[in-house]
Amino acid sequence: MKKFISICVVTAAMGVSAQAEDDTGKSLMEQGAELFFEGLRQEMEPALEDLLGLADQFGPAMQSFFEEMGPALAELAAEVQDWSVYEAPEILPNGDIIIRKKPPEPEVEPEKPENEPEGEIDI
Repeated sequence: MKKFISICVVTAAMGVSAQAEDDTGKSLMEQGAELFFEGLRQEMEPALEDLLGLADQFGPAMQSFFEEMGPALAELAAEVQDWSVYEAPEILPNGDIIIRKKPPEPEVEPEKPENEPEGEIDI
């Protein structure tokens, strides 16, 4: 009986200590995810800095482009309802850009079988 009680006490003590460790520390999955994202951030940092430099370089030019062309693009977007009915834009030798409408697709009637039975068919 003494052995049984001592085994129960040792098991309970181990369970409490294991539970205390889980509450204070992070699980292996959490640690792995943190390490993964930290490594990803370190690898991507130079590329993101280059992207920010590119945005600083082209930002003013893009802003002036949108200020000048914004109203014209808004008018064009309001006028054109469905962009799928137009061909891709073409640049002519004189520099003009044209956008042609696609030719309408011919309506195809469904084919009827030649030997179509008349009346009802029981299955």
